[in-house]
Amino acid sequence: MIGLSIFALALALLLLGYPVAFTFASIGILFVVIFGDASQLAQIPYRIYSTMGDNGEGIVLMAIPLFIFMGLILQRSNLADQLLQSMGKLFGSLRGGLAISTILVGAVLAASTGVVGASVVAMGLISLPVMLRHNYDKKLATGSIAAAGTLGQIIPPSIVLIILADVLNVPVGDLFSAALLPGLALIGCYIVFIVLFCKVYPELAPPVEVGLDESRGKIIFDALVAIIPPLTLVLVVLGSIFSGVATPTESSALGCIGALILSVFYGRFSFKMVWESANETVKVTAMVFAVLLGASIFSMGFSFSGGEAEIEHLLLSIPGEKWGFLIAIMTLVLLLGFFLDYIEISYIVIPLVYPVAEALGINMVWFAILIAMNLQTSFLTPPFGFALFYLKGVVDSSVRTVDIYRGVIPFILIQFLVLMVVLFFPSWFGLQSEAVALW
Repeated sequence: MIGLSIFALALALLLLGYPVAFTFASIGILFVVIFGDASQLAQIPYRIYSTMGDNGEGIVLMAIPLFIFMGLILQRSNLADQLLQSMGKLFGSLRGGLAISTILVGAVLAASTGVVGASVVAMGLISLPVMLRHNYDKKLATGSIAAAGTLGQIIPPSIVLIILADVLNVPVGDLFSAALLPGLALIGCYIVFIVLFCKVYPELAPPVEVGLDESRGKIIFDALVAIIPPLTLVLVVLGSIFSGVATPTESSALGCIGALILSVFYGRFSFKMVWESANETVKVTAMVFAVLLGASIFSMGFSFSGGEAEIEHLLLSIPGEKWGFLIAIMTLVLLLGFFLDYIEISYIVIPLVYPVAEALGINMVWFAILIAMNLQTSFLTPPFGFALFYLKGVVDSSVRTVDIYRGVIPFILIQFLVLMVVLFFPSWFGLQSEAVALW
């Protein structure tokens, strides 16, 4: 089968270490030449130009570098450090308070930066030493950090939601508003688990003694000073999108200005910091768009060589119609998440299954939220979860890899639980329309 052979070859080359963008582009060209008509390669420049054009797609994709730049500015403004210190003092007197603080700070960082690697590394460097110094269980400490760091996948403004909106042809604002309740449910479930865990095993997460020189009022005031500015920025950015005052691209530009103002407020602004953030933004954006162009050529080759028709026939023949299709795709995305980043999955795999989902009458907003939550789970799943590698790279030598693996298992189960609830009870999260018609 052409479709399966293309994927097998692509996966083999990726495992050998070849660059993702060039691998998929080369395979697309190769299969057009072998199984199609070489003259069809003349369509490549038109496909690339249409991606950059003013037909709506290019405008939406402009939000990606702007949100990345906003996140990097906030990351370099010591946002994580100030939040963890203040929230740690606020909740530290409770058993498991530092772990709860880590989850809450991870949620704020997710809404502010949207970059999973940055959140995991920042909290691994700042929060983990504090928790270990206060005799927290290593598994609970590392698990809560890894889980909190991946919240950037689902909590808006999320880069993966922007990409999925582009791929599935749905408004970005609709995905942002639809992802809000599942994201909050996930945060709530994390906190409930930590509270219950500390009730059963109180010795694994002891309370932290607050200094006598700090009153409760001062601690609360410091926490509000740390959390209100970034939270205000997030509310302004998301509020302008949800209310229809601004498009996601316009709101991302507003977020960049707000991030620069916050860096001045925190006393961290410098032209060197802006230059470094802009430089890193260019690198990340170039990687994203290189994968986009490579995936576009791959999709063209896949379609012209007949692979797309094969895959569509295969997916439509799965028993159980909509439910069979959804279970198969969720399993496929989870497995591919062991090996591929969310960018490759979003631009290469999702376009192939999108026509089938549309033909089955599945609500695209609901489908996108399910995929985003699934991709978030793949960030945590051993042995190849990217968040686990990020955390292992910054932890102390006393923390073993097995501690991280065992620590994330309860949070993975929580993610599966929330994913199943969103799958079977979409109306609980306001995802009605065609989604409920599955019953």
